[in-house]
Order: sequence, then structure tokens, then C-alpha cells
Amino acid sequence: MPEIEEPLVLHCCCAPCAGGCVSCLVDRGRATELFFSNSNLMDELEFSLRLDSVRKLAELFHLELTVDPYDHQAWLNFISGLENEPEKGRRCSKCFEYSLRRTEEFVRNSGKKFATTLTVSPHKISEMIFAAGEKLPGFEKIDFKKGGNYATSCRIAKENLFYRQKFCGCEFSYISAGSPPREVK
Repeated sequence: MPEIEEPLVLHCCCAPCAGGCVSCLVDRGRATELFFSNSNLMDELEFSLRLDSVRKLAELFHLELTVDPYDHQAWLNFISGLENEPEKGRRCSKCFEYSLRRTEEFVRNSGKKFATTLTVSPHKISEMIFAAGEKLPGFEKIDFKKGGNYATSCRIAKENLFYRQKFCGCEFSYISAGSPPREVK
């Protein structure tokens, strides 16, 4: 008899990343629900732009979506002292830890496991994400970079006109990405 996988809560950073991850899980028959937790985003405008597309993705795949309340100040407090770290450095590792902790708190006592869409991005170091997640009960180590999921994510995002950002999300990555200046609220 084939082993039935437990339901999975998928932490979503954005719809362009999540599309290929969700498609992979659905194709495997894995019961999945989405958890949008992004207090790292530099302002509520960025949060709402990404959330709108994640809602469209959830509708497209008929998945339940839970939204973690936006609390940028709590995130800033968590990464305090690492603001000047380079991209892919200690600030990013701490940021991954924050989002994964929020996801673990959400699934705690539910019997569900959790994973993250962060591993699909070629701009993220999966080992860094796994190191943060493996400290938490219920974390399932899924490297979504494998199996062409990033290309699938790009295709789904393009077909559905998802908002595609050009930076990770925090004000520090925004500045280092050389994005045109925009007021940070």
C-alpha cells in the first residue's frame, strides 16, 4: 500500500515563486494549503501587491490560504543589528528563520508539516533555508529548485499576470538591487 503523505502547509513568499511549487505538490497529489507570511516586506504596498497574486494562485489551484498579519516592526526587531549585511548573508538567514518560525507557529498542534517556496528561487541559497527550517519541528525539507519547478513558476506567473517583483522584499534588498527609489513607509 503506498504511503500517504501528511497535509502540507506551504509558506509563500510570492506567487511567482509559489506557482511551480504548488504545481509540483498538486501533481503529486499532496494535500496543500498556503500560508502567506511576509512581514519582511518593506511596506504595506509591497505586501498587498504580492498578496493579491497569491490569492489568485490559491483560487487557480483551489487551495486554502491563510494570511499572517503584516508586522514589519517585529521583523525589524528580529533582524536588528544585521541591517548592513550583504545579500545572501546573515540578515537573509535570520529573515528565513523569522518566516519559518511564523509558519511553525501556525502549524503547531495541527499535525501538519510545512515547507517553503523560498527554495525555488535561483537567488536564494537552499542550504541556508534548510538550516533555518531544520531547527523547527514539522519542517519538511523540499528543494523546489529540482525538477524544473522554477521554469514552471515563471510560466504560471506569466500566464496569470502575477505581480513580479525585482527584489527580495525588504528595504535592504531593495536598495542593494538598485531599484528606482520609492518611498519606504
